[in-house]
Amino acid sequence: MHLPFGSWPSSITAQDVAAGTKPLGGACFYGERIIVQEGRPAEGGRITLVDYDSNGQAGKQLVDAPFNVRSRVHEYGGASWTLIEQGAAQLIFANFSDQRVYSLTIGEGEPTPLTPESMVDADPALRFAEFKRGPEGSVLAIMEDLRAEPVRHIVAIPLDGSAAQDLSNIRILSAPARFVAAPRLSPNGEKLTWISWEHPNMPWDSTNLHLAEMTEAGVLNSNIIAGGEDVSVMQPEWLDDDRIAFISDASGWWNPYVYQDGSSRTTRLVDRPAEFAGPLWQLGTSWYLVENPHSLLCSYGTGTKSLARVHSVTGGLDDISLPFTGIRPLALKDDWLLAGTSSMTHGEQIILINIETLEHREITRSIQSLPDPAMLPEVEEFECKNLAGQSVHALLYRPTQAGYAGVEDELPPFVTFVHGGPTSQATATLSAAVAYYTSRGIGVIDVNYGGSTGYGREYRNRLRGSWGVVDVADTVAVINALIGQSIADPARIGIEGGSAGGWTVLCALTFADVFTAGISRYGVSDLVGLVQHTHDFESQYMFSLVGPYPEAADLYEKRAPINHVSKISCPVLLLQGDEDKVVPPAQSQVVADALAARGIKHAYILFEGEQHGFRKSENIVRALESSLAFYSQIFNFETDVPVIELS
Repeated sequence: MHLPFGSWPSSITAQDVAAGTKPLGGACFYGERIIVQEGRPAEGGRITLVDYDSNGQAGKQLVDAPFNVRSRVHEYGGASWTLIEQGAAQLIFANFSDQRVYSLTIGEGEPTPLTPESMVDADPALRFAEFKRGPEGSVLAIMEDLRAEPVRHIVAIPLDGSAAQDLSNIRILSAPARFVAAPRLSPNGEKLTWISWEHPNMPWDSTNLHLAEMTEAGVLNSNIIAGGEDVSVMQPEWLDDDRIAFISDASGWWNPYVYQDGSSRTTRLVDRPAEFAGPLWQLGTSWYLVENPHSLLCSYGTGTKSLARVHSVTGGLDDISLPFTGIRPLALKDDWLLAGTSSMTHGEQIILINIETLEHREITRSIQSLPDPAMLPEVEEFECKNLAGQSVHALLYRPTQAGYAGVEDELPPFVTFVHGGPTSQATATLSAAVAYYTSRGIGVIDVNYGGSTGYGREYRNRLRGSWGVVDVADTVAVINALIGQSIADPARIGIEGGSAGGWTVLCALTFADVFTAGISRYGVSDLVGLVQHTHDFESQYMFSLVGPYPEAADLYEKRAPINHVSKISCPVLLLQGDEDKVVPPAQSQVVADALAARGIKHAYILFEGEQHGFRKSENIVRALESSLAFYSQIFNFETDVPVIELS
């Protein structure tokens, strides 16, 4: 059937996208069972832990409301729980509201606190994340101390609850550092390794890998064994009592290495133009696990990620062929690998894989009710050249629905997705949000502009000093290539993104003329406001993306869309959470006021109770439907969602 692009009837609703999607986090083995971290959009985005059997049959929810298993370290959190099996199995987790650490004996009673209250002006001043095996009777963690100048430590939290009333019972192990991560105790308990970095670096810029002796008196003889200026080291793991595996981009690509204590010898295990790690936005993110002292199971690749066995003694790797576009090894028991995977047919899943036979079975998935396959697009890796002759990567999703096509001589509208970060990457997976558009006859192009991860340090560094320039130029180059190849209608080109992606949206609408509509979700518009008021983790991120502040204040003013709103000539939709501390609502409000003053069509929707990103199902629904309604009004096609009022 031939119908105008954008107006195809679709069975994928915004309610399906929101209610039918549960965010998945880490997972671990628990005896013969499996524990999985899951989000609950219908409960305001609360995060809990759920028990499954090895066939994917859900048992009980292990952490009940009002507890919310979510850390606020660095505001982005991560690694907010672990399982300790010393005697009775205990779940150790950070609770969102008070950021205290709690212990819960599985199957018995209520969670009990392990750390003290620390509220200052109604905000927790002590925060904890990345819980790992510690000295006997304790758990290792990152402690973020915001009572004065921010500082982070590696600490040991006693499991007996003695620190719940007395902070001094928490043992500080590492020297003060602005940022620390990845604490790992050697198997014999005699050594400790971790990474650290200082302002103005981000962890993908420069980190140091530390090694120290662990004694009754504390940590002694700490040395830096890898990393340094313009070298990013990630995820140290012990192979045995003397060898540490880690990922480093000293070669220009995040590749695996081994450090031998005693001889102080470092060996590169794989020499490939491929990434074995990614940006450390959330503490505890992992890209490999130790299979045994002789091998690692690693995720690696560029646009898509594969599984490989890396040999930690002889070097080299053996690929393991699996039908996924992405994979994260999580835990190993006998011959069974527990992994987080993604694919174009099932989206994000937690999977059990037999690493000998490659048999695999689903434990759970993010998309609860898979869309009709007739509604799903295929992904194409798209590459073009920018004006400087450099390659730009993107993922292309053409309008797709079995039985439907556009009318004769009509080209489809396209929506340009711009990922956040900006040090991040758009990856290929089944996305209900993408299919929400493509099944209605709207194409999607997901751009990995210069500065994105996944393509090596040189590609990542293209954004240094050029945020708001390179990302815009590369995105425009992709759109011009689509138009030049008669893939997209040049009169109906939208662009949307959140956070840092929202910044690129606003810059593109301000400084380029190929887009005819834009949607900014909690997007940065004021660089000076961001650098002065954002949280500590990102407070000097702008120094590498734009320039040092206040020395480069003029450049901050020149780049910021908020100072050039008069150049925006197409309609804009602004979506913002009212509790966002990363990008405060005031930034979106200023843009809305400026658009109103110039008479530019726009709408500004403020979502109550949302922070940096929308977690409540009703708000996810409203944001999606508002976006589709916005495009339908601007691109002149009919749709079945409520109309939004444009001022």
